[in-house]
Formats: sequence, structure tokens, C-alpha cells
Amino acid sequence: MNAVEIEEALSALAIEPFDGTEFPFAFLLAFGNKETTIKRLRKGDSNASDVPGGVLQRNNIHIATCAPGKVRETFQALRTSTKTAQAKAKFILAADGETLEAEDLISGEPLACPFPEFPDHFGFFLPLAGISTIKEIKDNPVDVRATGRLNKLYVELLQNNKDWATDERRADMNHFMARLVFCFFAEDTDIFQGVSLFTRTLEQMTERDGSNTHEVLETIFRAMNVQGDERAAAKLPRWAEQFPYVNGGLFSGSTDVPRFTRTARAYLLRAGELNWKEINPDIFGSMIQAVADEEERGALGMHYTSVPNILKVLNPLFLDDLRAQLEAAGDNKVKLLNLRKRMARIRVFDPACGSGNFLVIAYKQMRAIEAEINQRRGEPDLRTEIPLTNFRGIELRDFPAEIARLALIIAEFQCDVLYRGQKEALAEVLPLDAQNWITCGNALRLDWLAICPPTGTGVKLVGDDLFNTPLNQAEIDFENEGGETYICGNPPYRGSKWQSTDQKVDLARAWAKHPKLAKTTDFVTGWFARFFDYADSVPNAVCAFVATNSVCQGQQAIDVWPVAFQRGCEIRFAHTSFKWANLASNNAGVTVVVVGLGKASAEPKKLYQDDLLKQCSVIGPYLVPDSLAYVQKASEPIGEQSIMLFGNMPRDGGHLFLDSDVAAKVMAEDAVARPFIKRFVGSDELINGRQRYCLWIEDNEVEEARGSQFVVERLKLVAESRSKSDAESTRSFARQPHRFVQIAGSARNSVIVVPRVSSESRPFLPVDYLTSDFIIGDRNFALYDAPLWNLALVASRLHWVWIGAVCVRLEMRFSYSNTLGWNTFPVPKLTEQNKVDLTRCAEDILLAREVHFPATIADLYDPEGMPDNLRLAHERNDEVLERIYIGRRFRNDTERLEKLFDLYTKMTVGQSRLQKGKAK
Repeated sequence: MNAVEIEEALSALAIEPFDGTEFPFAFLLAFGNKETTIKRLRKGDSNASDVPGGVLQRNNIHIATCAPGKVRETFQALRTSTKTAQAKAKFILAADGETLEAEDLISGEPLACPFPEFPDHFGFFLPLAGISTIKEIKDNPVDVRATGRLNKLYVELLQNNKDWATDERRADMNHFMARLVFCFFAEDTDIFQGVSLFTRTLEQMTERDGSNTHEVLETIFRAMNVQGDERAAAKLPRWAEQFPYVNGGLFSGSTDVPRFTRTARAYLLRAGELNWKEINPDIFGSMIQAVADEEERGALGMHYTSVPNILKVLNPLFLDDLRAQLEAAGDNKVKLLNLRKRMARIRVFDPACGSGNFLVIAYKQMRAIEAEINQRRGEPDLRTEIPLTNFRGIELRDFPAEIARLALIIAEFQCDVLYRGQKEALAEVLPLDAQNWITCGNALRLDWLAICPPTGTGVKLVGDDLFNTPLNQAEIDFENEGGETYICGNPPYRGSKWQSTDQKVDLARAWAKHPKLAKTTDFVTGWFARFFDYADSVPNAVCAFVATNSVCQGQQAIDVWPVAFQRGCEIRFAHTSFKWANLASNNAGVTVVVVGLGKASAEPKKLYQDDLLKQCSVIGPYLVPDSLAYVQKASEPIGEQSIMLFGNMPRDGGHLFLDSDVAAKVMAEDAVARPFIKRFVGSDELINGRQRYCLWIEDNEVEEARGSQFVVERLKLVAESRSKSDAESTRSFARQPHRFVQIAGSARNSVIVVPRVSSESRPFLPVDYLTSDFIIGDRNFALYDAPLWNLALVASRLHWVWIGAVCVRLEMRFSYSNTLGWNTFPVPKLTEQNKVDLTRCAEDILLAREVHFPATIADLYDPEGMPDNLRLAHERNDEVLERIYIGRRFRNDTERLEKLFDLYTKMTVGQSRLQKGKAK
């Protein structure tokens, strides 16, 4: 369930007569629990509560209901319950129908409220549905409620106005929704004079069956497009004359409104019941965008990027500097005035602005700084000098572009109320400014200089949107000599394999000066390419984009960043990989970096990792401090470590494989087949201990193996499967059905195995040591008959850090590479004693695991439950290896990376010289 559905379910539950027996189950249903889960809890099969009237759901919540007045007592019983701790409950909740108390046991945050009001705190409970909570949602539930109510209205209207659902009229529908948003906000903030003017008029003037609702709305919209002397000629009904002239383009043009049903009218009035004064444009713009987007509608209330994440872009881009200047100015009125003038000339430009989150937050932050300046100068009521037109954006879709401008208008009004007072804000808000500064178009095709020129005037390229964008940029531009331009945003991602044909064309256009990059890079890199072009004309411009972390890993790091540096740009600041979280944890699967770029300068660079900041002279392609090294794929190790090969690839249609039961039966009953049945190890088998078998038949063993009818039947199936393949390389192996298609190697004695993909949450990379009886699958890499000290390298924190930096990640998961990760891993010259010591460390790790047999690698390396003896063995391994590098343990991963890149540079330069010498 999404956040909107949860809020609605809790609101419905709160108004029902309280039933202490049923409440816990109804509460859990509101968070998406299945009926089968509730049924087991009812029967007591999975309910281990030891509190009277209690329901305990393991790893989730312990709920108890009680008689009136007994909530505090019951709450304490839940808190002290041994079952609460044993079941690892995240929440406890006690209710009696009059009051409710709860606590988030992970954060310690409490909740106490009258029972009817607990839906107001739905954000507090969202983790019960696997949804990460954000402070703004907890504090201000009206955004989610408004989204939900508008969504119901939107869907109802489209179902009953099929013509409005067509592509031709979808823009009209979206324009209509934007007008409604403004009207709801305007009536609750007194922009419309009179209490609830808009909603009250609708209640009084529309029929209950909704039949004339469209006519009433059309009249209201028409009234807001007529000013002064024109009103008499417009012949507005008396009730419509109360609405002020708004226009600014918002109510000009067609006033068509879709037809309403009784249900649609009810949804309209329910939306008006909310207090829209509390709307937060930071959040609301993103949420309302989902209303008009069919693909996103299933995640309503979740498409919101937290303010702290956006500030990871804006703070180091320019806000930190403004705040530092404010601090340095103190109470010096001249310095404060200069800072205010500087801020009035700053342009913030988001060329992928969506519904305007970055622009709104930048504007609000700048207004807060300006308000402090005015306060210190003794001018608290001064009108702002920061024009909305300095917050430029480009958005591909028309509705988000319109909502972005509306969100900025709302933000401006709210800031005026906050810093200047309600009276002054109301005096200046209407009529809306007819200027528009959000361009609807394709950012990879439009001329950024025309949209956001550094000074003077430019030409706007699109002029057919809701706000009547002027085609001539000069209408809203002004001389901006000495102004600064800051470009920011969160452009769309998409790897090269998943780009549409149009996106590939757009990316090729963006990389026109470097065409090879368009074929292999993520779609987001197009915005970097456009910035390089922009910076050639505006050298003082700085940008900061959120990008997939893959642009700073693997081949893309090698492709993109040399071009950036050749174009005279540098990485001014960066945030290393983190989750770009929306509300829903299961929707927030994008792992990103923030990269700030500008022309090369002598200023210190800033690298942020979690909550740590490191200043450095340069930031490299892998977001490593003080190193510009590129890691190129290597066909063999640059150090002394052994050769690592791919595992073996079957391409057999699954017919060479046997599960445990079938393998046991065949080995017991078929003496001919028995020698050819081997344990198979893929990544799942290695990590999770799954037992799987395969037929492994050498070329010289085929005739003997065919003495088994079981083998004959399986090989026939393999041949048929391969012959039907689209790949010629696979079809050709239909003549050799006994063997895997790709056999990289085999072991005489032992093999060290490393999975190709593994979780980043483990503190060490999974690796195992097996006998030659195991067949290694292609989801792994293998070191055949390698000295055991190689395992000590793979299992080290140093190698974990190296792989995490230079190999491509799948989200945050490690995607291992032999050519890019293992062969490039810089290992100092090892003495024989070093190898003996590392061999002993590897043995100790394996022996520590054996103590816990049959625990799997997944069990043993669970971050929450790693055994002490195994952890100590790894720490000893790290200490021995790191002393080889620098004579002591490294202080942190940043220091590890710095040393590894320094050593890599020295080793590869040395190899290059050696190769040149051999050539001579």
C-alpha cells in the first residue's frame, strides 16, 4: 500500500465505533498485511503476545487494547514485555478508543494523542508498511491527504469524461487541476476574501448530483480572468463577482471544465475541507505531479525527495557560501547590503526541474538568508529583492512544468507572510505576474543560454503553456551584470541498454563533440555534456547534478571524466554513494552520487562521505581525494596475485542440472551416471548454501557416460534446447551436448571462488575455498589451484573498498570484475614471510567458519549476527595485510583508497615503462 492509501484506511478506522478485539487486526490491514497473515494472528498461530488484549507481529509491532483509562498502564506492559524484545518489534501501541499511545522502539520517538486524531500521525507508522518516513511528512500530513483526494477526483473525472482522457485533451485536464490547486490554496490563505469562499460557493451553487458543477466552475474561472472596468461587460452573476482578478495567465484562455458526477462533486468538496494554508510546496509539487502521471499514480505520496537530500546539492553549490558571507558580515550594514545585492543577481537554473523541488527549496533558503540580512539592517518589512524569474527551469512534460511555477508562487507568498506579514503579502500577491520562467521542452535539445543567459536578454523557445510563456525573454529579463549562475537538479537516469530510441538520439545530440560517449553512458550524462557546452560561454557557471553512482565507476568513469577535465572543468565537490530516498523504501532503489562541476580553479575541493567532509586539492573520477588516476581494465594482475577466471557457462536449457533429490536418486540407482554427477556452485549456492548438482562429462568420457539411459535422455534435451537458440555460438554446441558451452578452467586440487554479485551490507566480500570436485558456475569467478594467501586478499577490507570504488555497482550491490577489480588491485611486493602470514590468516578465517557449520556465508556474514571468532579472524587478516602496505592499520576507508590509488599509479607507470623497454 502507498502512503495515501494508508492515510485513508486509518482515517476510516478512526471514525468507526471502537472495537478493542478487532482494532489490532484492522490497524494491521491498513498497512497492507495480507488476510492470511491476519488469519494466523487471529488463531494465535503467530501471535506470541503476553499482554492481555495484545497482538504481537514479529519484527513489526506489539499492539494491545484496553478498558477506558488504562492506556498508560497497558503501554508500560507492552514496553516491559519480554515478548516485545524477543520478537524484535519496531513499535508498541496501546489504545482504548479515547486515547492512543505508541513508541518507535528503534528511534525512541513517542506518540500520544486523542484516539480520533491518530490518523493525523500516519507518517509516524509508515515504517510498518516498509516505507521510510521523512520529517516533513510526519509534521505535515495535509500534503499526502491533498494528493489522495485530488487523485480520486482526477480518476473519477477521467472515467466520466473520456474525451478529456485523450492525449489531445490531457493538457486541458492538467490545466484544470492546476487551477483547482490555486483556488484551494487561495481561499485558505485569504488571497480570496471571505471564509472558504471557493468551497462554500461550490456547496451553495452546485446541485448535489454534480450536474451543474462544471458551469459554476467555468463561471468562477471566467471571473478570475476579468479585471476592473471589464467586469460590467462580462455580466458576471452576483455570487461570482466576489472572486478577484487573478489571471497572470493562470485563468486566461479556455475555461472549459469536465462534467461532474455526484461522486466527483463529493471528492471536490472533500479536497476543499483540508487546510491548504499548510501545503508545503517542497513536497506538494512532487506529489501532485503523480496525480497526472498514470505510471506513478500507484506510488502516490511517495514521490517526494527529502529536503536534506536536495540540500546535499544546493548547500555546497552556493548556499554554504552565502551563509558564510552572512556570518562574516556580522552587523556591518555595508557588507550586509552588498550580500543582499549579490543574492538579487543569483540565478538558479534546473534543466530537469520536474515539479520544481530544487528551485522551491533554493528560493526558500535564499529568502531565509535575506530575511536575516534585513533583520540585522533594521529593515524587517522590506520587500524582497530576490525575483522569482531568477529561478529558471526546463521540464519535458507540461503538467510538472506548470506545477513548478505554481509551487514557486506559493513559496513566494508563504515567505512574504512569514517574513513581512499577512497584510503585506496579501497586498502584493494579486494579480499574479504574467511572466513565466519555467520552459516546457527537451533540455538536451534546447539552448541553455537562451533559457538562462548570464546577463542581458535571451529568447524563450516555448510559449504555449498554461501561464502564457512570453516568446520574448526580454519581457522578463533584466541586466544582470556580475550575477552568478548555479545549475542544479536531478536529471533522469537510464543505462545505455534501457534508453528509448528518442533518448539515444537526445544523448547523441548532447555528446555531439564526443560522439563515442553517447553509446555507452547513462542518460544522465547528457546533462553533464550540456553543462560543458554552457560553461564554455559562461565560465563562472557552476553545476551540481544528482547522478547514478555508475558514472563514477567502471568504464563510465574512464569515459566521462577525462572529457570533463579536457574541457577545462573540475569536480569542485562531490557526495559519495548514498540512497536518493523517496518515501517508499522499495521505490528508492536508486543509488546516487552528487557531483559539482566548474571550470578549473585553485580553490580547495570538498568531498562528502556520509557525515564526513574532507578538503583536498583534487577529486578524481572515482570520487577519491587527491588522485586523478583512472583504472583501466587489465588482462592479467598488476601484482603477484594469481590469475582469476570466469566460472563455466552451461547454456543448456537447465537440462545438465539436477536438484538434490534427483541427484541422490540417480547416484543411488545408476552406477554408470554416478561419477559424472558433481556439485555445482553458482553465486546463490556459494552464499546461501543451496545444494545443486550438474552433469560434468569430459570429452574422453562421453561414450562411457552414454551407458546411462538417464544421461542419454538429458543430453538429448540439451541438444534440442541448444539447436533452437538464436545464438549461432550456442547452436554449434548442440553437437556436443555433454559439455558446458564455455569452460574457463578447472582445478586439480582446489579453487578459490568469488561471486560476481554480492550485497554491500556485508563487511567483507564473500569468498570460499573448495576442492576440485566442485564445478564453478559463470555467476562466480575462480582462482584455480591458487596459493591460499590469495583468499586473504579477497577477504580483506582493502579489497572490499577497492571493488566498491572501481567496479560498477548494481544499486549498492557489488558487481565484481576480474579485469577491472582483481587484476588492477594494487598489492605491494610480498616477501615469502608475508605470504606465510597471509596464508595463516586465510586458514584462520576458514577454521572460524567451520566452528559454525552448517551456517552459510549469508548467515556468517550477516552484519547483525557475525560470530565474534570470525570477526576477530578477519580483523587479524586486515591488520597483517595493512601492515604490509603502511606498517599500521588504516584509519578509515578514505585513507585506504588514497593509498591504493597512489600505489596503483606507481605500479601501472612502472609496468608501462617496462613494456616500452621490452618493445625496444
